[in-house]
Amino acid sequence: MTHDLLFEIGCEELPASFVDAAVSALPELITTRMVALRLTHGEVTALGTPRRLALIVRDLGEHQADLDEEVMGPPVSAAFKDGAPTKAAEAFAAKLGVAVGELERVATPKGEYLRGRRRELGTVAAKLLPAVLAELVRAIPFRKSMRWGSGTFSFGRPVKWLLARLDEEVVPVELEGLSAGGVSYGHRFLHPAPVPIPSPGSYIDKLREARVVVDPKERSLRMLERLEAAASSLGGTLIDDAFLVRENLSLVEDPQVVAGGFEAEFLALPEEVILEVARGHQRYFCVRGHDGRLLPSYLAVVNTAESPEQIRRGNDRVMRARLSDARFFHGEDLKRSLASRRSELGGIVFQNRLGSVLAKVERIERLVATLGDRLALPAETVSAAVTGAGLAKCDLVTWMVREFPELEGQVGRAYALAQDNPVEVADVIRDHYKPKGAGDVPSPGRAGALVALSDRLDTLVGCFAVGLTPTGAADPFALRRACITTLRTLLAHAFELSLGDAIREAHRGYVAAGVTLDLGEEELTSALLGFFRDRLRGLLSESLPADAVEAALFVAQDRPLDAKARAEALSGLDRETRAKVGEVFKRATNIAKDAQAGAPQRGTEAAEQALYDGFFAVKDAIEACVRARDYASALRRVAEIAPLLATFFDEVMVLADDEAVRTSRLCLMRAIRDTCSSLAALELLAVEGAARARRPE
Repeated sequence: MTHDLLFEIGCEELPASFVDAAVSALPELITTRMVALRLTHGEVTALGTPRRLALIVRDLGEHQADLDEEVMGPPVSAAFKDGAPTKAAEAFAAKLGVAVGELERVATPKGEYLRGRRRELGTVAAKLLPAVLAELVRAIPFRKSMRWGSGTFSFGRPVKWLLARLDEEVVPVELEGLSAGGVSYGHRFLHPAPVPIPSPGSYIDKLREARVVVDPKERSLRMLERLEAAASSLGGTLIDDAFLVRENLSLVEDPQVVAGGFEAEFLALPEEVILEVARGHQRYFCVRGHDGRLLPSYLAVVNTAESPEQIRRGNDRVMRARLSDARFFHGEDLKRSLASRRSELGGIVFQNRLGSVLAKVERIERLVATLGDRLALPAETVSAAVTGAGLAKCDLVTWMVREFPELEGQVGRAYALAQDNPVEVADVIRDHYKPKGAGDVPSPGRAGALVALSDRLDTLVGCFAVGLTPTGAADPFALRRACITTLRTLLAHAFELSLGDAIREAHRGYVAAGVTLDLGEEELTSALLGFFRDRLRGLLSESLPADAVEAALFVAQDRPLDAKARAEALSGLDRETRAKVGEVFKRATNIAKDAQAGAPQRGTEAAEQALYDGFFAVKDAIEACVRARDYASALRRVAEIAPLLATFFDEVMVLADDEAVRTSRLCLMRAIRDTCSSLAALELLAVEGAARARRPE
């Protein structure tokens, strides 16, 4: 027989981030404890609102499973002394609930050990749950917890009630003077009365009747439906914003929508500014008209709309004040050109040892020109990139960005356009920050991408060169993200760039500017290439087999685009074929490591002759395909050699007694390895854990 379990923790209003983190953690917290208690169960559902966190566990077993297992104990040498049991033997026997005489001795590869049998009848689940659920409350993670009253217990916010039911029965959970019952509470304003919950199956429906939508998925759908309906009533469409949905979702128990507005004259502000005022400060949604332009309206998600007019008046007043501030900042900023602000960047410290933001801009300009030449980009693209790099950070000293830091780049673009700069240059100012995170896309334009690369390389090189490498606990300059976004930009634009060359150029920029660095050019390049390699491995392994990625990286770690092309070609082989290729080339590589380069002979044995003929028939083609970066064609020819190599190993003794024969065969292995390894480290194909493998020296 199975039962359904419901457990709710009622509390004062939790911050939205606390609710999200707790709801995410609860299923694993309860599942781990059920496994430890040997209690079977079905689906686990975590629910939550600002005033409650809840769990529903379906099909919970009535009893623990009985325990009957053999347990190894201490070595006999430690369990007995002069024939008498030691404390080690007695403790082991007590742990199993048996007498020392019931333990048996067993021989193992490590010597003779004691072994015993532990038997335990399963306890009724209802008796175990009170302690488990009380422990569960204490285990819920919060970024910050608080204590209240005179107790020592801490939680995200003060706990007000507990609800625990196993089917229709109340589970007697005790926590800091609170006793669990069968009652919850409805919406604080719309239904503040107690809400009896007769069973777990009625929980969601009963709370819904009490104006609490406890299921986050249902609450999200309801909120979006109401937002879209409100936007439609205003004659427009809702501007999708996953951040705002997430933020508002855990701020309310029953999402209501109140529409507000502002004077149309504020629409003269850049659209990004209006959206940030609504989004960043007020968590309001905006509405776009059917012509694609913003409407002078916004939508606020509130927990109660009993007095919508009063709420609207208050919201309008705040929104109008924020937009008035923004209009003032906008007007003041446009009195000066972006270029005239450049000198002020000298007053902003980039890093104490690496100088100011102005010094960084000057290094970026130099690096942009150099990398643009290395990439053979059109002159107009490089020119737009250099000009954009010079203006890219200037909006940091505007009134608008000081007030709205999230708008860096966007404000610069808007001001650049207002001051008649070319669109390509304005786009660089905005796009050189992209991608900002995993969900963002790299700069769509090549000029913006070039500045983005130069900016991040300057940061990586400078920080690594003065010892600011990330640790497990700290990465204050977000160097891991800078590395990953650099790689994503290179791959997105198919920039064929040597990372080593780019790192050296960035290092030379610091040296030319007179910055004292701890690491020299080559030492820094080696350290940073390793940092890039680890992140490129992870990036490529998201969509390609790990063994193919690792094999490619060993020959092309310096060129991300080239490494990707090689890995894609290798992944075209199915895993079984890759395993066969990897096996024979591992043997060839190991044999060839001590071989001298030389001209092999055709030999006398049939398998040796077949391998010799087959290899030299495709050798030139493999090398030509690799030079042309036609890796798929090169791999097809390598695959022709693999079965010949396998037969050779089965039928021919490489290390023959005859020195001339042995030398010839070793030279053949060396020639095969040298030619085929120009494609990839084939010996790593289909190796388990290839992402951690290392090529044999």
